[in-house]
Amino acid sequence: MVARAERGVRRAAPTERARVTTARAANDRPGEGATRTGAGARPATSRPATVLQGGRAKAFRPKSEAERARAFDAGLAAYRNGDFFEAHELLEPAWMGTDDPVERDLYQGLIKLAAAYVHGVRGNPAGIAKNLVGARARLAAVVDAGGLPGSLPPAARDLDVGSLVTAVDARLAELAALDRDPSHGLSGPPVL
Repeated sequence: MVARAERGVRRAAPTERARVTTARAANDRPGEGATRTGAGARPATSRPATVLQGGRAKAFRPKSEAERARAFDAGLAAYRNGDFFEAHELLEPAWMGTDDPVERDLYQGLIKLAAAYVHGVRGNPAGIAKNLVGARARLAAVVDAGGLPGSLPPAARDLDVGSLVTAVDARLAELAALDRDPSHGLSGPPVL
């Protein structure tokens, strides 16, 4: 059934409304109108906490240092193997699992760096540029904060974030050259 629009507002067709309502009822949490118990019930703490990052509330699902280390190591291995999408996915729990702003910036910078090369594989120069700019901003924030916090996984403590920012700057300069002359190529991803 086709949805109807009135005065610029999209209204869902009756079947869409029913489907959304049913999905919402199935996802309600105890104490919010639902009375689920047993295997389908979620604890009240399943909602993520939030931390402020850049003036915005971001999800925070606490992870132990060991869990973050495993996520980082797996993400780093995927990045080094050239599996950038997998690296991006594997690093997210580490990023969302800490409330330390410098640690979050490091993980998010690495996630954006991996995402840039996902776009590179797909041939999307705008996606490369956007993610490289974001990666540079996050990684530069780590450098500006005075370096890496001691709570990082051992493999992360060995990263030279300053050199990584320089490498990202070089890739951004290459992208600018590509805009002027498409015959130039883009170097591979920075080495972690």
